[in-house]
Amino acid sequence: MNDLYIGLMSGTSLDGADGVLVDFSGPKLRVLAHSTQSFSSDFRAELLALNTHSHDELHRAALAANQLANVYACVVESLLEQTQLTAQQIQAIGAHGQTVRHQPASGYTIQLNNPALLAERTGMDVVADFRSRDVAAGGQGAPLVPAFHHSVFAQAGQTTLVLNLGGISNLSVLPATGQVLGFDCGPGNALMDAWCFQHTGQHFDHDGQWAANGQRIPALLASLLDEPYFSMPPPKSTGRDLFSLAWLAEKLAPFAEQRPVDVQNTLTEFTARACMTGASSYLKESKELIVCGGGAFNGYLMQRLQAGLPSLNVVSSDAHGLPPLQVEAAAFAWLARQTTLRLPGNLPSVTGAAGLRVLGAIYPA
Repeated sequence: MNDLYIGLMSGTSLDGADGVLVDFSGPKLRVLAHSTQSFSSDFRAELLALNTHSHDELHRAALAANQLANVYACVVESLLEQTQLTAQQIQAIGAHGQTVRHQPASGYTIQLNNPALLAERTGMDVVADFRSRDVAAGGQGAPLVPAFHHSVFAQAGQTTLVLNLGGISNLSVLPATGQVLGFDCGPGNALMDAWCFQHTGQHFDHDGQWAANGQRIPALLASLLDEPYFSMPPPKSTGRDLFSLAWLAEKLAPFAEQRPVDVQNTLTEFTARACMTGASSYLKESKELIVCGGGAFNGYLMQRLQAGLPSLNVVSSDAHGLPPLQVEAAAFAWLARQTTLRLPGNLPSVTGAAGLRVLGAIYPA
């Protein structure tokens, strides 16, 4: 029997859906195909609006879930076309969905999705709703990628750090011995992208060039970093529920006269500092920080990380054989495989759950 799975990921950056088709049959996974479909501006705006209470949101959320499932189906179709494989040759799809609420302290996390529609559109088993079981077991439900990071990036005899720079940033600590650790550091690209779009019309700051032309605003940086989340011990996770545009607007209110380019520079430094703070406890044991996610393509942000963590070699995950935009989607292919095989997908040492759990729900083809 083959060991082929598809992973689909749409993260808090709201830029679109990434998909990979992964072969797990060998000693190391092989990504056979990668496809991306961008979200339209209207769909992106609707998903962002659904992160907060709004009019008729249950109906709108259901429609958005249907639209997302159709985007996912197009990505799956592209993956099959690239590889000339059929739906019958794929064991399952792992579909993360779009997070619009993350409230583990209140006992829930919501990822918009319609896995039944996706199963209908693709003719494949779909595994979805990965986070809820961990939350039900008292965990944060996030991050879920450290177990996958360990399977791909762990290096014998040394502790390796893996930083995912999506809309939210999260760190995996892969020790030479002992338990894998991980937690959300804070904002990744989300606030930088929002500010960039507001002032330039571009959805992201290409290579960090706009930020690099600005100057830091020390008082604003101090205010941004004065957020209790950063001093909380792990396990911890966060999202747009905390680091929202309303949160940013409140922080920016005293700095209304500052140049937008200087705010962008400061937001980039803020993201870097949040990640540095997260990594600071593990520097003595580590030599390398492997960066994945869209933020790995922000050259200025990568420079700031390297300058702030001089004892580490800061590299893209590309250097370890898995391009940055494929890592999270591959993680959900791996998680779908774990679910299909009835193997646990969470790590209690990361999420704080009461124990190992098989994650997700299976929607048969």
